[in-house]
Amino acid sequence: MWVPKKRQSKYKRLSLSKILKKKNKIDKEFEVILNSLSLEEVIGLKLELASKTIGGKLYGLPIIQALPRITQEAALLYTISAASTKMEAARFLGLSKPNFNKLLKKYNITDYFKDST
Repeated sequence: MWVPKKRQSKYKRLSLSKILKKKNKIDKEFEVILNSLSLEEVIGLKLELASKTIGGKLYGLPIIQALPRITQEAALLYTISAASTKMEAARFLGLSKPNFNKLLKKYNITDYFKDST
């Protein structure tokens, strides 16, 4: 008896972790250490390290205004790598599919994962 092959969504294969490993930005050890930190600690540490690069001060940079954009983009990156379909990702975030697609386009999320599909 012939059984049709189940079509797998391209989003099912996406993984932010795999992409970052492929780009040699992280390794398994880094993931273990990162997992032991809270999200607040990670953001605070990232800001501290960024400020060291420019002499220890982030004066004048609109960090508070940028946080909603940063967190939205991070949530989209995670959701695309965790969900099987765009619709599932949209539902996960509590968005309609048109609003979800609008945010994907705004943050250029599809291009981020383009080379991994």
